[in-house]
Amino acid sequence: MAGSEATADRPTVADLAPVFDVYEVRTDGDQVLYVGEPRVERDALERYAWPKFRDRGYEVRLQHGYEPDDGLPLSPGETVLVARPRAEGGEGIPLRNLFLFLVTVASTLLVGAVEWYRIPVTEQPLRVFEAWPFAVAVLGILGIHEFGHYALSRYHGVDASLPYFIPFPTIIGTMGAVIRMRGRIPDRRALFDIGVAGPLAGVAATVVVAAIGLSLEPLPQQAQAVAEGSGPVIVFHDPVLLQAIAAVVAPGLGPMDQVHPVYFGAWAGALITFLNLLPVGQLDGGHILRAMVGERQERLAAAVPASLFALAAYLYFFHDGVFPGAIWIVWGFLTMGMAYAGAVRPIRDDALGPRRIAVGILAFVLWLACFTPIPIELVRV
Repeated sequence: MAGSEATADRPTVADLAPVFDVYEVRTDGDQVLYVGEPRVERDALERYAWPKFRDRGYEVRLQHGYEPDDGLPLSPGETVLVARPRAEGGEGIPLRNLFLFLVTVASTLLVGAVEWYRIPVTEQPLRVFEAWPFAVAVLGILGIHEFGHYALSRYHGVDASLPYFIPFPTIIGTMGAVIRMRGRIPDRRALFDIGVAGPLAGVAATVVVAAIGLSLEPLPQQAQAVAEGSGPVIVFHDPVLLQAIAAVVAPGLGPMDQVHPVYFGAWAGALITFLNLLPVGQLDGGHILRAMVGERQERLAAAVPASLFALAAYLYFFHDGVFPGAIWIVWGFLTMGMAYAGAVRPIRDDALGPRRIAVGILAFVLWLACFTPIPIELVRV
């Protein structure tokens, strides 16, 4: 890491002088480090500095200390503005994203074949591909959700990665997908648009997949597996959204009736949408609520873990079944950590207009429509 003065295409010491007393400028690869002392509070400094770097093609963050790849580190007591060039796309083939996607396709196919299509894959491994409708349903909903976030990130000029799919042998073969936000959020409008785009796109995909799944005939091996089973039975409960779709597409469908495995892609999509819209931390619901109400979101978010623990306790004492509230205990602890970490703080904190507020209310109505107190349980028969 070598010391140097900022060049003409970067903000100069004089540009930052009103808010940041710079006493050294260093470079570390393509990053530029402005070391100094703030003259104003952190929020005011970021509001002032961010557009100056943004206009010159840089993302900037304020931090204490810096550990370079080589050279002399800056101590945690030193304040540093770290500027790095913004990614403008064209970063080549995203090999990590592609690898995780292919592994997730494999895990979803395998789980679908074994658990839903009842295929003896150890004896007939190539038959695993018969579960492709299930895999397409699950990964299609997840992908559309995440690309909703990605598209609006690009629209607002926020640096974001392509989706990372997470392979895991759950009942759907994956733990979901995420995108990584590498750039700062400029204002509440961008925070709202990026946050709400994923759930709205995901709900639309869920509706389509549910309708398709309900129009397909159940597989004979599903009924056979139920008939041959013994002990507790896994029961999936539908939220209001899926019940409404079933009332239109498959009227007369009973809660214990068999449905095609594709439908469970929609069931998973509704559950993931509900969990993502919990209004806490950096979940989608946390982004949306933070954009709608500002810093008051932190007080509201603090009630989320308590509500989930209360729901789990109610189900434990007043509902028969095998651990019916286990999922809410897990998410109670997860949201405790998220509430403590806090929500994303945009650079500018101007209030939203009425149209976005209306869309936000719609998003939380859909959130409630995707809720069911007991999504999945073991029932003794």
